Amino acid sequence: MSLQFLNAFRFLKKNTFIHNLDPRAKLLFAIIYTINALMFNEIVPLFILFISLIPLILLGRLFKSWFKSLKGMSFLFVIIILLNTLFISLSFAMAMVLRISIMLSAFSVFFLTVDPNDLALSLISMKVPYEFAFSFSLAFRFVPTIAIEAQNIMDAQQSRGYEMQQKGIINQVKNLFPLLVPLIISSIKRAFNVAEALESRAFGSEKKRTYYFTIKYTTKDWIFTFYLLTLLSIFVIIRINMPIWLNWSIPV
Repeated sequence: MSLQFLNAFRFLKKNTFIHNLDPRAKLLFAIIYTINALMFNEIVPLFILFISLIPLILLGRLFKSWFKSLKGMSFLFVIIILLNTLFISLSFAMAMVLRISIMLSAFSVFFLTVDPNDLALSLISMKVPYEFAFSFSLAFRFVPTIAIEAQNIMDAQQSRGYEMQQKGIINQVKNLFPLLVPLIISSIKRAFNVAEALESRAFGSEKKRTYYFTIKYTTKDWIFTFYLLTLLSIFVIIRINMPIWLNWSIPV
């Protein structure tokens, strides 16, 4: 059982082109890549889309964390390949693996490069109510904490003689129960502690708020946005014309 895929949601502070982009541009990036991935069931366009992510990942110096997150999803990938190959086809199974990899990679870039404070500010700038923006930002902050706590629970269970690394799908599912029950209980306790801390600080008593930092869309953000919209337009055109190209490729 691997929790490495949760590394995809842990912010890494670096000084790169991707990190310095506006959070709204990176949110648009994740959304557009997800839309593009959902438009196709074919391997070739999904593979091209996946390859187009690699330069951005390298540009943000995120390859190691990104690769660990994909490696942590290998158990899910195996299940997808087995089930889809059994009931549909191997090519469809590989396409589904590529689709999930693209969506996970796009949101990995987003979460790895967006500071939680900047995320809240970007949501507020898009007219999202402060309470919702703060809640989403807070949940974003606690993902690495939950990952560390889950690993601690696994280590504690193993120290008591419980085998958490058994092979096989059935054993992997059985191993979830001694992990999830204490993890859910500790998460509920943490939620109550956070709620009490917010109430003690009169959270929500003032409707109008001021902010120490502000975010601004710059020239590089507009250029990146133009690239994303162009990419979306190209893949929409490919999706529309793909049936025609497939008919041409079939000999009469």
